[in-house]
Amino acid sequence: MSRWILVAEDERQLGEMLCDNLGHESYHAEHVLTGPRALERMAKGGIDLLILDIMLPGKDGFQVLEELRGRGDLTPVLVLSARADDQDRIRGLELKADDYLTKPFNLRELLLRVEALLRRRPAPAAGDDTLRFGGNEVDFRGMQASCHNGETATLTATETKLLKLLAGHMSTVVSRRVVVEHLFGSAAPRTVRTLDNVVLHLRKLFEKDPGNPRHLHTVRGVGFRFDA
Repeated sequence: MSRWILVAEDERQLGEMLCDNLGHESYHAEHVLTGPRALERMAKGGIDLLILDIMLPGKDGFQVLEELRGRGDLTPVLVLSARADDQDRIRGLELKADDYLTKPFNLRELLLRVEALLRRRPAPAAGDDTLRFGGNEVDFRGMQASCHNGETATLTATETKLLKLLAGHMSTVVSRRVVVEHLFGSAAPRTVRTLDNVVLHLRKLFEKDPGNPRHLHTVRGVGFRFDA
């Protein structure tokens, strides 16, 4: 399954060049030019790695990284900086960046670092349209499920989106805020109860013991995690 990489780089030519080269390596790559756009795209989910320039307009890379980690997003982040100052590197690592590369950089080195970071992040146990886990099989496109007990079920659009989001971040906690924004857009008070009800229904469908889930976990006070 191809991995999705977001390149947050305000130098348009460099960002496009990185996306082209990542595409040659069979990754899907998207490019944004500002800090706020990076945060907006990350909130939608489905990104496996963020390449993050420090000198972004709107919000700089440190602010983007701090906000991502603050909302529970543990997506691997490779920081790019034109500044070789040790304090910048230390600052990035303190904010839980996974790697740090200074400009100018060797393209091959960057691609090798990307590969290494993605090896640490488990690939979803699913194709683009199918997820199999614990005797269950989910067809995302058809919004249909074959359950471990032999029953079949039709999923709602919300249930399908939630499963696909969590499976795309396998074994990683996705914050409640990210989930709400991904499913409902601007959060309204009713969405909190709605979300909990969606999770409970999915457990009834896919968990052999819904009260002791093996796949759909709630991390109290943080968000949700999916384990295949």
